[in-house]
Amino acid sequence: MNRLSPLLLATTLLCSATLQAAEDARCELVRLSDVGWTDITMTTAVARLVLGEIGYRTQVQRMSLPDTYRSLSEGQLDVFLGNWMPAQADLVQNHIDSGKIEKLHTNLPTVRYTLAVLTPGYEAGLKDFADIHRFKEQLGGQIFGIEPGNEGNEMVKGMIRDNTFGLAGFTLVESSESGMLNHVERAQRLDKWAVFLGWEPHPMNDRLKMNYLAGGDDFFGANYGAAQVNTVARGDFSRQCPNLARLFRNMTFTISAENHLMSAVLEGNTNRRRVAKQWIEENPQIVASWLEGVTRYQGGPITVAFDTPLASSN
Repeated sequence: MNRLSPLLLATTLLCSATLQAAEDARCELVRLSDVGWTDITMTTAVARLVLGEIGYRTQVQRMSLPDTYRSLSEGQLDVFLGNWMPAQADLVQNHIDSGKIEKLHTNLPTVRYTLAVLTPGYEAGLKDFADIHRFKEQLGGQIFGIEPGNEGNEMVKGMIRDNTFGLAGFTLVESSESGMLNHVERAQRLDKWAVFLGWEPHPMNDRLKMNYLAGGDDFFGANYGAAQVNTVARGDFSRQCPNLARLFRNMTFTISAENHLMSAVLEGNTNRRRVAKQWIEENPQIVASWLEGVTRYQGGPITVAFDTPLASSN
């Protein structure tokens, strides 16, 4: 059985970590949501390995985005690493304002999420949301989305319903991240056009010849849907579990890291736990920065981390 490479953190962490009393017993099990997007699946996989090595148990629940925020607001879920803002504001802002959900940290400060088009359409003049209706025939009257209930889907359905940008008569094709990408990649192979929900970080930006559309500022935000990804938690999480909250507030990713994690899974069809484990082995300094000021679940210092065997991959 392979071991993760030891991270020699004794000097840093013994100096920075203050011994604490054990947290509330409820904090031992960390319940996380995975909404099925590859980026969140992978960041959650990395977080699970780190949590397991410092004494916490984890449980990941696969659920829709609306159910994720409902469960967080009702205290049935602890942490979600995929709060894309401002795109998800309609789903989460009321819960944040009421204190039922708290923002812990911006874990990825610069991302993008909006409608995109394959490059042949862009080069033919489809460069703006307002251009889509002019090319209805070339697009087959379809816009490709991801899973039902996703905020991007809901915005597009609202545009169609209200005839915004002249989109009445279009159909939103809802499936999943992988289903949408299969449709769009097929269109690219056949030299056809497609308009779809696009975002970065994601390997689609390398795999597809695509361009983001202008003009969607009122829906997806300015600068072609420029956004940030936050870590959010149930409302009393940081008060009840301060050690965990410190870890999640330290946990920041980069676009290059997420692209690497996603590419390894999507293009290599590799087990996500194995990919996450390898990334941790290759980035000890990043993981060390996440663990600054953090103790083990029972309050002991982290002197050497990740030097015990991992269980077999699921």
